[in-house]
Amino acid sequence: MSKRKALTWYQAWGIRLIAIVAALIVCAVITSITTGLNPLEVYATMFSGAFGTKRRIWILGKEVAILLCISLALTPAFRMRFWNLGGEGQILMGALGTAACMIVMGDTLPNAVLIPVCIIAAVCFGAVWALIPALCKARWNTNETLFTLMMNYVATQLVAYFVIVWEVPKGSGKIGIINQSTEAGWLPVIAGNRYLLNILCVALLTIAMYIYLTYSKHGYEISVVGESVATARYVGIKVGWTIIRTLMLSGAICGFTGYLLVAGTDHTLTTTLAGGQGFTAVMVAWLAKFNPLGMVLSALLLIFLGRGAGEIATAFTLNQSFGDILTGIILFFIIASEFFINYQLHFRGHGHTGADKDGSSSAPLASGTAPAGETDSVNSKEKREDQANV
Repeated sequence: MSKRKALTWYQAWGIRLIAIVAALIVCAVITSITTGLNPLEVYATMFSGAFGTKRRIWILGKEVAILLCISLALTPAFRMRFWNLGGEGQILMGALGTAACMIVMGDTLPNAVLIPVCIIAAVCFGAVWALIPALCKARWNTNETLFTLMMNYVATQLVAYFVIVWEVPKGSGKIGIINQSTEAGWLPVIAGNRYLLNILCVALLTIAMYIYLTYSKHGYEISVVGESVATARYVGIKVGWTIIRTLMLSGAICGFTGYLLVAGTDHTLTTTLAGGQGFTAVMVAWLAKFNPLGMVLSALLLIFLGRGAGEIATAFTLNQSFGDILTGIILFFIIASEFFINYQLHFRGHGHTGADKDGSSSAPLASGTAPAGETDSVNSKEKREDQANV
């Protein structure tokens, strides 16, 4: 086994494609053995669950956009080797800021003013929530993984508190649809589809993030800090400020995701609004090697598998866990394919020369050279003849 040289993008994706095909074959065998169903019908149902109708396609696009937006938010921090696991909490804080503006100012501000105010509030709430662990990391070198993870629980409790404060009706424990009658603060409908603006916003953000990380000075500094903090300090990069700036950007985009969830899709606030996607986004970013453009495909794959698994359970009256098993097998093969992208295996033939199992060399001797055992025998014989002559 040896480290493989850097592959071109199409070679890497070719290996991933082979892994997906192998995973589908394994899933087909398991499906036939355990359920007796035709695997082709199962796969057709998965495809139908994601692309079967126009509405399903729009829902798929909306869910991909939200997951992609979270992945984009985490990417700058991950490139810097700052393991931000607080995406859930930062999303909830952005959603909290949005809901607060919509509830408090929904009756006083026109929609053209309220929407920018909600966006600013969401971005600021998310950025401040990410700033707290960033300051502690830059100042005291705290463990960012545990810190950001614990911040999720604090954010969840804050949202739970304000849900009780704003609950409608009293005693229900729910806010319900915010400004349902006036739609104050809601994102406008474009071309007759409520999710189109969400998708367009995330598409623009994807392009902007790719340019930022690839061509900007800040993106270069993030990469250097991620490779070596000592090298970054040597070349004059302010590591502490880079950490703070990058985490604020990460939190701001998470906060913007919270805005999209409240103002663009759900129009309400709950403690489960993020739905665990802050952790799923980690896999999306990792599968794409923290490349914003590659995240489009990895986010699409995960959402497709999730929706397809749900459709299988419904169409064939199977347990939801069966669809999750198929999804897990496919993801396992995809993750395992990364090994073959980074490493290559060399198989030794029967004619291989080198060290034997006992450590002795089996390499051929030079012409005219006697083996070690025969040389010792000749030297002993000459020594005995010399002694006899004496």
